[in-house]
Amino acid sequence: MRNRARIMIPLAAAGLLAAACTGGGATPTPPASQPQSQGAAGSANPDSLPRNETLYTTGTQWGPPVNFNPIREWDHATGTKGLVYETLFHYDATAGKLTPWLAESGSWADDKTYQVKLRQGVKWADGQPLTAKDVAFSFELGKMETIPYHNLWTWLKSVEAVDDQTVKFTFSTANYQQWDFNLYSRSIVPEHIWKGRSENEVLDGINENPVGTGAYTFMAKDQDRVVLRRRDDWWGKAALNMEPKPRYIVDIATPSNEVAMGLLLQKGMDLSNNFLPGVANLVKGNFGLTTYYSEPPYMLSANTAWLVPNTTKKPMDDPAFRKALASSIDVKKIVEGVYGNLVKAASPTGLLPQWEQYVDQGVVARSGFAFDAAKAKKTLADAGYKDTDGDGYVENKDGSKISLSIIVPSGWTDWMESARSIAASAKTAGIQVTPDFPDFNALVEKRAKGDFDLLINNERQLSNSPYTYYEYLFQLPVQKQQNTVNFARYENKRAWDLTKQLDQVKTDDAEGMKKIISQLQQIHLDDLPVIPLWYNGLWAQSSNQVWKNWPAAAGSAPKTPAVMWHNWLELGGFETLTQLQPSGS
Repeated sequence: MRNRARIMIPLAAAGLLAAACTGGGATPTPPASQPQSQGAAGSANPDSLPRNETLYTTGTQWGPPVNFNPIREWDHATGTKGLVYETLFHYDATAGKLTPWLAESGSWADDKTYQVKLRQGVKWADGQPLTAKDVAFSFELGKMETIPYHNLWTWLKSVEAVDDQTVKFTFSTANYQQWDFNLYSRSIVPEHIWKGRSENEVLDGINENPVGTGAYTFMAKDQDRVVLRRRDDWWGKAALNMEPKPRYIVDIATPSNEVAMGLLLQKGMDLSNNFLPGVANLVKGNFGLTTYYSEPPYMLSANTAWLVPNTTKKPMDDPAFRKALASSIDVKKIVEGVYGNLVKAASPTGLLPQWEQYVDQGVVARSGFAFDAAKAKKTLADAGYKDTDGDGYVENKDGSKISLSIIVPSGWTDWMESARSIAASAKTAGIQVTPDFPDFNALVEKRAKGDFDLLINNERQLSNSPYTYYEYLFQLPVQKQQNTVNFARYENKRAWDLTKQLDQVKTDDAEGMKKIISQLQQIHLDDLPVIPLWYNGLWAQSSNQVWKNWPAAAGSAPKTPAVMWHNWLELGGFETLTQLQPSGS
């Protein structure tokens, strides 16, 4: 999945935009061949959905739906997790707390025992009741080595269905920060359907006829879309006193930015989670489009884009060189020139604005960095990097040539332009950097093997805790293949020990968290194993023509994100669907 907020791993998720559709009395919708009905979802014709009851979305899928498997948190069909399958809790990023969902409550009985009480009356779409055995079974799937949350079982000792409504989790080590993440991230699946599936089926199976507890079922699919239909018997109507307003949701894989934008403008699309360059001009005009903010950066922040140096290679193994590189980059040019102010420059810590309470401003004042070409040159000179041959670029301390490449995936045009901007900025400080654009799969291979100099990455999204951010930066040991974290291959035992200490601070102990996070920020800014650049936007452009009451910072509008991306429906995306109103009302 690619959402131009780029990518997620098991912790996380992964965009496109103004042409066509005809006007007239009928509402234009994207052309498609006859969708195939989806198993037991029913026989209603997805080609004749009432427009005033249908929400059209785009920006999550970029091709045919490949599976309906909630265990595959990174590439399942839109809505598989969050609309069809559900989690024990949701997470309210604004309030900074877990929201009970399938669980009525959850609490620590003691330091190493967590107990969940399930809601009464929750049923699977086939009419069977949800029980504690389903929850225990779902978590025990993680014992399979290839399952994304297998690592949980290095500190989770057992999970037990005490009775039909009670689940007891017993830990060998209580990693409170990670546990909260797991509570809102792990889909609960029905034991009576999934029992007996092989490990290969659990991880790689298509799960053709998904049966969940969620508010929607899959109704149809086609090469460019999935169609979901609301369940009239969804348990949340009574237990949560909420119901998503669209009766139908059609998520479409748009072939280009132009098509997505055109559909938005001509009533054929309601929500685009694509990166749409130039949308700011349309928001300011009278086009009926809405973004979260009415002025820059227009979008909420979803993740941090970093420049990642390979710290196993010279001169990137030298903190002084990394600091000089950081000071050489004019991020303002990227924010304005590449993104048209649709993103926001990152703080030196890189912590998202939603985590601002954890930023130690004293550490930033003492050790932070900013664009300053003169300072970059001085830092290089003081560290022994000099231009000995007069070509305008500094050499290594031993006189050998420095010629670095920065890689980003071919076709990711905003990152390609950003890489060119970084190279131009570095040149003014005397650092030679050449942009290179391999295809995505080749980049992933190079990144995993450590076969690169510099790259841009953003593979950690907003979560319940900065722990997930620092786990990405500092996780040890460095493996031969680094597939998901610490692509810089940075080794600092104290930083990793502090990160593990942070994991064992209870999530309601804000002061305890701040104390450790302050130390982690100091290490980060002293060594700069990654260089924060900008905050990628939670791309969300909404049309008011069919649906209104979209989230916005101003007034009484909802404050939840308008997003269908993988792993974001549990972060408020679903709640947004419950607050929409038909524009005709």
